[in-house]
Amino acid sequence: MISRSAVVLSVSGIAVTPASTQQAIGYPSLFLLVLIGALVPVVPTGALVSSAAVVAFHQESPVSLALLFGVASLAAFLGDVALYWLGKRGMGSKNGSRWLAAIRDRAPEDRLAQAQQKLEDHGVAVLVLSRLIPAGRIPVMLACLMAKMPLRTFARGNIPACLAWAVTYQVIGILGGSLFREPWEGVLAAVALTLLISVGPGLWRRVRRAVA
Repeated sequence: MISRSAVVLSVSGIAVTPASTQQAIGYPSLFLLVLIGALVPVVPTGALVSSAAVVAFHQESPVSLALLFGVASLAAFLGDVALYWLGKRGMGSKNGSRWLAAIRDRAPEDRLAQAQQKLEDHGVAVLVLSRLIPAGRIPVMLACLMAKMPLRTFARGNIPACLAWAVTYQVIGILGGSLFREPWEGVLAAVALTLLISVGPGLWRRVRRAVA
């Protein structure tokens, strides 16, 4: 049972322990990892949230799920805002910045053009979709930077985006936890599903290009 033994999330690097120490270790660790993942867009933050949701589900505690939602959405929001601020500084600098370069490197021209068109058509509402579509966050963020969107406007639009993102990946984790009796089985299923969602579309586009 989860209440009698510690569950180690080796896939995400988080040690999630029973209720006595989870709040002291698990949630701060999750917060830092999601925050870093927002700043360095190579960390699978969705898989982290889904994995933690599996463990919270097996604890059968609504408080744990609520805490997870709050921690994940806040960390994602702060990371996005920090990255956008760094990007704005890079846009205003003659030499740019490594953060701006990282954003540009992860925003192919075709995806950037689509993001710019969607931003023009739908405004800040496109931020919500960008958080839910695999590899959609960075092109839209770069489009916002190129449109010289104020930080305050970006932050307001990013609030519902981060809330929707946290809910989506938490639900994936809850589904994984409900399908398996052992928490580690649910963690593996949740991680596999989130990685498939993240990597699948990109692989499919590469296959189509290779065949065409």
